[in-house]
Amino acid sequence: MTTTSIAKSEVDGYDYVIVGGGTAGCVVASRLAEYLPQKRILLIEAGPSDFMDDRVLDLKKWLTLLGGELDYDYGTTEQPMGEEEKSNLTVLTHSWVSKINVSSGKCTGVNVTLKSGESLTLRPRIETILCAGAVDTPRLMLLSGLGPRWQLFNLGIPLVADIPGVGENLVDHPESIIMWELSRPVPPNQTTMDSDAGIFLRREVPNAAANTPVSANPFNPEQIPDGNIADVMMHCYQIPFTLNTSRLGYDTPADGYAFCMTPNIPRPRSRGRLYLTSSDPNVKPALDFRYFTDPEGYDAATLVYGMKAARKIAQQAPFKGWLKREICPGPEIQTDEELSEYARRAAHTVYHPAGTTKMGDIKKDKFAVVDPELKVRGIEALRVCDAGIFPAMTTINPMLTVLACAERGAEIIAKAAGWDGKVGIPDGTKAAPAVRARL
Repeated sequence: MTTTSIAKSEVDGYDYVIVGGGTAGCVVASRLAEYLPQKRILLIEAGPSDFMDDRVLDLKKWLTLLGGELDYDYGTTEQPMGEEEKSNLTVLTHSWVSKINVSSGKCTGVNVTLKSGESLTLRPRIETILCAGAVDTPRLMLLSGLGPRWQLFNLGIPLVADIPGVGENLVDHPESIIMWELSRPVPPNQTTMDSDAGIFLRREVPNAAANTPVSANPFNPEQIPDGNIADVMMHCYQIPFTLNTSRLGYDTPADGYAFCMTPNIPRPRSRGRLYLTSSDPNVKPALDFRYFTDPEGYDAATLVYGMKAARKIAQQAPFKGWLKREICPGPEIQTDEELSEYARRAAHTVYHPAGTTKMGDIKKDKFAVVDPELKVRGIEALRVCDAGIFPAMTTINPMLTVLACAERGAEIIAKAAGWDGKVGIPDGTKAAPAVRARL
């Protein structure tokens, strides 16, 4: 069931309240409803329902969403809904959670404002699960007094729990761009998203991570070898991503005459932070990604390698026969220093923020926010399950990993409630998809 309202008589009527109906939240809600049919689950989403909304469901229209009414301005979008048959699951849309309530070290529920403007305090019988993403989950925690003591004190937010890692370890996939003007236009709508290829390359020697000093890559303290997996990636686009290049004074090619490659850093080492600038929940948090600030310069060097590789690829058939001229950075930019300066100035996000409520050993790592069971440090009945729990960035788009975390998170939560790992029919002979292989 999907609704935009909830009766006051129902504020104590749910066993689990899940904050955030994005990639992870939808999976956690769906699986808990499946695994625990006798429990009632409420999924709260700030945005509208996207059921049968082609603006969301048509992949080719993803660019048109940026900056529109469905965009939070930090790249989040609602995910398709298809769980109407689960009678124990309610999806509450157009509703905004403003505070996590904690009493005597235990989460007792959340404050939510409905579409009508009515405010309610929801009190789940078992747990609250935060799935609002790597931006809004730490934002909500900080506004609720769960975070670094010094930050909350400076903003006048009453401290509920001193959790230093909330908002720290912010990581993203930054990329830059090299663009050409074509000698003839490419026919439109060639592929989904107009992206013709994803190119993966290896810059370092195989297993370089095993020999990299911890001081150079503190996010691999055990120096685990990384084989020969890609450490440079780029998309090939017909779309002219000219927002940053035009700001730098470069020409914008005519419609249909642009081709670009976007060197990307799959495993960045730079880390930033998310923090509040105001105790007002209507003020967006500050996102300081601190791109290209890793001490060893690994991230910047990776972009330079990608820029050079893109030029080499462009000189091969069939690309070479289509290219008229390099628009940016331009053929006059040749040295590593020149390429690095341009690549960093033209860099942009790939909309993959992660890591702001990272998982870890909460006894040894003071910046670990959740433990391997997704439980928040020092707070009972509160878990986090979204991209914020990543200790380090995934090599590719993090969505698959978020889905996997949500599947595993739902298993962990359900087993804590007595689930035996089987669903479907009363005798339990049908195993859940995520655990079928283990039974």
